Amino acid sequence: MNKAQAYHRQQDPHRLVERYAGLVKRIGQHLLARLPSSVQLDDLLQAGMIGLLDASRNYDGTKGASFETYAGIRIRGAMIDEIRQGDWVPRSVHRNTRRISDAIHEVEKELGRDARDSEVAAKLDVELSEYHSMLNDTACGRIVGIEDLGVTEDVLGGEDVLSDTNGSFDSVANEKFSKALSDCISLLPEREALILSLYYDEELNLKEIGQILDVSESRVSQIHSQALHRIRARMKEWY
Repeated sequence: MNKAQAYHRQQDPHRLVERYAGLVKRIGQHLLARLPSSVQLDDLLQAGMIGLLDASRNYDGTKGASFETYAGIRIRGAMIDEIRQGDWVPRSVHRNTRRISDAIHEVEKELGRDARDSEVAAKLDVELSEYHSMLNDTACGRIVGIEDLGVTEDVLGGEDVLSDTNGSFDSVANEKFSKALSDCISLLPEREALILSLYYDEELNLKEIGQILDVSESRVSQIHSQALHRIRARMKEWY
């Protein structure tokens, strides 16, 4: 155990909560940027503080992760759980989420390559503009994006995902899923992979990414949404 880990283990949980309260706010604001206006920042912060307190009580520095990394995962998880208690997403968005992923899967299976926007739209029997609108709707309906696939954002950054060390079946399955997902992300079209990296790893917002790529914020949202649908389509056997 290094000195930093030993220090955190010796800290009073309430002192850790005070020290890392800013982390809760940062994560809450980052999540809020991709949620509907009906979700209030105060609700996210309240849930996040509970997650931080839980992290301060359960952190084990011998597992190798820093307290900030561990706390970040628990804070996000608490916020996501709070949001998921109520289903504010229209049924049409759930339906289109499945339709888009299925269409991408079918097109790529038929053609043996990355599905293009126009090809997915044709498979759905809709105009390209309508398909882009569907992507925007599902992007707004998605709670947090990559975490919806079953792992943390650390997969994008190449960090080890925290897992059980007791050799349980669930632990092995989670590790295999994370490896498969990481491999899947590495095979995405270049622009989609770049946007995911900028969004989750660098924590840039859609507007900032649009400025870097010289495209509109709406277009970044569409590409981001399509990337996640493509991942879900290619990871179909895991669901």
